[in-house]
Amino acid sequence: MAEDEQGRTTAEARVPFHVRFWGVRGSIPAPGPKTQRYGGNTPCVEVRCGDELFIFDLGTGVRVLGEELLAAGGPTRASIFLSHYHYDHLQGLPFFTPIFIPRFAFTVYGAPREGRSVKEVLSGQMVHPYFPVTAEDTFKAQLTYKDLGSGQQLELGPARIHTLDLNHPGGNLGYRVECGGRSVVYATDVEVGCEKDTELVEFARDADMLIIDAMYTEDEYRGRKGSAKIGWGHSTWESAVETANKSKVKKLVLFHHDPKRDDDAMDRFVEEVRKHRPETIAAVESEILKL
Repeated sequence: MAEDEQGRTTAEARVPFHVRFWGVRGSIPAPGPKTQRYGGNTPCVEVRCGDELFIFDLGTGVRVLGEELLAAGGPTRASIFLSHYHYDHLQGLPFFTPIFIPRFAFTVYGAPREGRSVKEVLSGQMVHPYFPVTAEDTFKAQLTYKDLGSGQQLELGPARIHTLDLNHPGGNLGYRVECGGRSVVYATDVEVGCEKDTELVEFARDADMLIIDAMYTEDEYRGRKGSAKIGWGHSTWESAVETANKSKVKKLVLFHHDPKRDDDAMDRFVEEVRKHRPETIAAVESEILKL
């Protein structure tokens, strides 16, 4: 069978595979006129491989994704992969309209934490007195919950999905999606500087795209500008570049932008990174990247 210049078979290369960003901001939403170009929603990333829809994280961006699914008439089936349960990665769930509609079906994957399953964790965020309605009473979509751990592998349609536990307070799963001879790694909320660094480099080895936490500059992280952020579970653009270089990934995508960094500051941020990796981009809401 014929192969292209990347060694993919003709059939593999024809499988549609893209990434779309619905939320790119870290820690807290940052709406307003100064963040319109890059976006102010918290993490939510759509990955489509053939007919499979994968949703990574349920930050505030998932609300807009839900509106898109309703307007487009589907798909009505998707797999949701949670990196971890810090609130900026979950706060869109109660406002994700399809989850209240019976014709939709979702399989939700996430790691058990502190003795609780992914189902128990998600249900626990919608309880009185913190929220007016509960998940059990209001979620009408067909829901399946599956616990997932580091080092596991799933095959869903034409896609193969791998997991890796990353360095973040409370734990955090990174994901690698392989589809049609191409691959994308989603590694949000990771702090380098420990024994897990080598694991991440190998996990991302030769990926076509690496979407990675690059919240700070080295000066911000070390406290040379403002208070130090060491131990907070996030990385710098310098460490993102180093990981991308060691992994030999083709495209570096900066993610989990600091909510205090407005559009003009993000432009300067990306310009500096491109001095070291010219193909680097920063994730932008609504942008579609084809693999």
